[in-house]
Amino acid sequence: MKNKKIKIYLAAPRGFCAGVDRAIEIVKKSIKKFGTPVYVRHEIVHNKNVVDSLKKIGAIFVDELSEIIDITRPVIFSAHGVPKSVPKEAANLNMIYIDATCPLVTKVHREAENLNNKGFHILLIGHKNHPEVVGTMGQLPKGQIDLIENIDNAKNYNKKDKNLAFVTQTTLSVDDTKNIIEVLKNRFPDIKEPAKEDICYATTNRQAAVKNIAKKCDMFFIIGSRNSSNSMRLVEVAKQAGSKHSELIHAESLIPIEKIKNCEAIGLSSGASAPEILVQNFINELKKSLKITIEEIELIKEDIVFKVPARLN
Repeated sequence: MKNKKIKIYLAAPRGFCAGVDRAIEIVKKSIKKFGTPVYVRHEIVHNKNVVDSLKKIGAIFVDELSEIIDITRPVIFSAHGVPKSVPKEAANLNMIYIDATCPLVTKVHREAENLNNKGFHILLIGHKNHPEVVGTMGQLPKGQIDLIENIDNAKNYNKKDKNLAFVTQTTLSVDDTKNIIEVLKNRFPDIKEPAKEDICYATTNRQAAVKNIAKKCDMFFIIGSRNSSNSMRLVEVAKQAGSKHSELIHAESLIPIEKIKNCEAIGLSSGASAPEILVQNFINELKKSLKITIEEIELIKEDIVFKVPARLN
């Protein structure tokens, strides 16, 4: 048993996406330009490791603008986006604010707004209370947008007298969302859909990469945070795609070495807000007590880059 080698299938692409890279860069460049402290409304991205590293260089994280003690200091809005009321509040307080909303989330905001301006009532497919959902719903006046969380919501939605259109959160399960959309289209054949799919390229690619290797794996591990929607979806996707067991490895997780010892092969990936160092730390922990071989399987190469606001350059 001592000589047994365990195969690690390393999914690629994994980890940071262009929107996360951009948001982190915005915080770092803001600190460089304005000095410290710089305030950030909500976690810039959903990862404790990232948040802690930014705290060390002078970022202060708050839940609401009202918590900011010195309003002469800049505030950054997180990658998940914010309701329209937030920049309005910052402007009323004469605050310097920088919007780190992912451009793909902003696309959904504008889409919802444009469709609503054309007379459509908007359905947002997403998870209640997720910051991105709160931000998207806050783009429209109250009563102009409803949340659809699951198939049951889609089956029971009853505003048949309205012209309907839908948009989606960018970090959902591709397959689950497809099923919800199918129900909505069957019930409301005239429902207007986005010109281009709202689930972002990084979510789609990471889920496809996990699906591609899940059947080969006795266990599948996703490095990410418990409040990271895209990381949690990867755990679900690995299980649905054929891995016998899948779980999230987060900041407080213990690596189940004893269970891994009984495996022939395990899968490994990470959410779009998880730095690659956490993946390498996981592998290094395994190396301490197990013999492993690693095969990285890259499904698609990503080369997308989002620019930071010009005022920070």
